This record gives sequence, structure tokens and C-alpha cells, in this order.
Amino acid sequence: MTRTIAQCLQQSAELQTLSDSPRLDLELILCHLLQKNRTWLFTWSDKILSAAELEQFQQLFARRKAGEPIAHILGQREFWSLPFKVNNSTLIPRPDTELIIEIVVELFAQDDAVQPRNCLDLGTGTGAIALAIASEKKHWQILAVDFSADAVALAQENRAHLGFDYVHIQQSDWFAQIPAQQFDVIVSNPPYIDPQDPHLEQGDVRFEPRSALIAGNNGMADIEHIIAQAPRYLTAGGYLLLEHGYDQGEAVRALLNAQHFTQVHSRRDYGGNERITLGQWRGE
Repeated sequence: MTRTIAQCLQQSAELQTLSDSPRLDLELILCHLLQKNRTWLFTWSDKILSAAELEQFQQLFARRKAGEPIAHILGQREFWSLPFKVNNSTLIPRPDTELIIEIVVELFAQDDAVQPRNCLDLGTGTGAIALAIASEKKHWQILAVDFSADAVALAQENRAHLGFDYVHIQQSDWFAQIPAQQFDVIVSNPPYIDPQDPHLEQGDVRFEPRSALIAGNNGMADIEHIIAQAPRYLTAGGYLLLEHGYDQGEAVRALLNAQHFTQVHSRRDYGGNERITLGQWRGE
């Protein structure tokens, strides 16, 4: 049996109920398989795949049809226009999380071009947040930590691949293994999903580690811990930025206010949901 690129793309109809972007999924699989860009696919849509290429395409298509995330199939996901290696040891970077980098850049936009700052990324996963900030602030001192040794190894691999050797990545259970020091900004995308949330059985999250997704106390336990401990590690005037669930903004603002943070407010993601909440630490 022979099949052209165009005929392979027609199989996207079988992904309609699974994916929000079925044709794009297959385009990305073909680009990965053929080592070509999407423009090439459109130009040579009548190209016939070799028997080996078609067999590999069908194998990758079957994985996607079974629900496996496209990022795991390709082993990569773009974040902040940077290519990040991904695997099933941690979360797949998502576009809404880029809002954290946007806010950090905005908060420190008035800095001198070479003014050093200290930044801490808690629960770094792939290293996406820390390394994206590093791409914008090459003169900053950035520390990224994660409880998972596998996640730390992946973040270190991404650091080497991107060439951001000045970012320090280590294993730590939140603040537990961080030496006494203070940061100008602390960022985190912690677990915030309630263990009973039915969305855990849907979509890409089925293939991601539960430890990076769920938290006790209706998803708030890790957020509560970070907010309680952060003042010890923030400079006067430093900021804490937290990603959270679409319905947790009010609760996170209340926690920050109770901990005497100022300028507390939430920012909305591309879908219009409250996604990032931040506050400024004025010092004791």
C-alpha cells in the first residue's frame, strides 16, 4: 500500500473527538518523521512515503489515537519560542504558563540593562519557566529546583541544549534544600488540581505524573506551603508569582493578603481565566 502526505493528513478525521488540533497533530508528526517543515509538507503534499516512513507514521498515529500527548510522541514542546525536550517525568509546558514570563519581564522592565537580580523557580519540571526567564535576563542569577530527580535531570538536559549554563538547577522539596538566601522574584507552577477532579482522566494529563498535578486540601496544599515560606526568601520589594487553577484566584489572593503581601492581584490567561496571582513582599 502506498500513501501520499495529503492522504496521511486525511487521517486527521479520526482524531476529531480526541484533539483540538487534529490536522496540526499529523502535520507535526510528519514534520518530525520526514525532518521537514510545514511549508515543505504543503508544497510536496503529493509525495509518496516510503514503506519504512509509512510504517513509522502509522505507529506514531496509533500512539496519538490512543491519546498519548503529541509532545511525548515528538519528545519536544515549544515554550516561549524555545524548544524543550519533554518526557513523562513531568508536566508538558503549556502556553498559558508563558504569562509568568511576560509578567516577570514587565515587573523588571525599568531595570538597568545589566542590573543583576536573583530569581527562584520552584517545581521547575522541564525547566521551561526558569530557562525562558534566562533567555530574557541573561545577567540574572537563576536557581531552579524540583523534588523529582528525573525532572531535575530533564531540566539540566534542556539547560545544556539551550546553552543557558548560568542557570543553576538542583533537587529540593520546595525550599527544603535551598541555602539561606533572598530572591527578588520567586515563581512557581505547583500542583494545584484536586485529587478528585474528573479532568485527571481526560486529555494529556492522563499521561503526566500525578505528583506534578495534584495537591491536598482541594488542590491548595502546595500553594499554601509556598506562600507561608516565601517571605523568608524574598528581598524587601520582591515578588511571588504563582500559577493556579481557573477557580482558585480568590483563594490565592486571600492567602497572600493574610501573609501581608501587598499589590496582590490576579492576571488572566489567553482563555480569560484567572491563572497567575502575584504579590509584593514589603519586608517585615
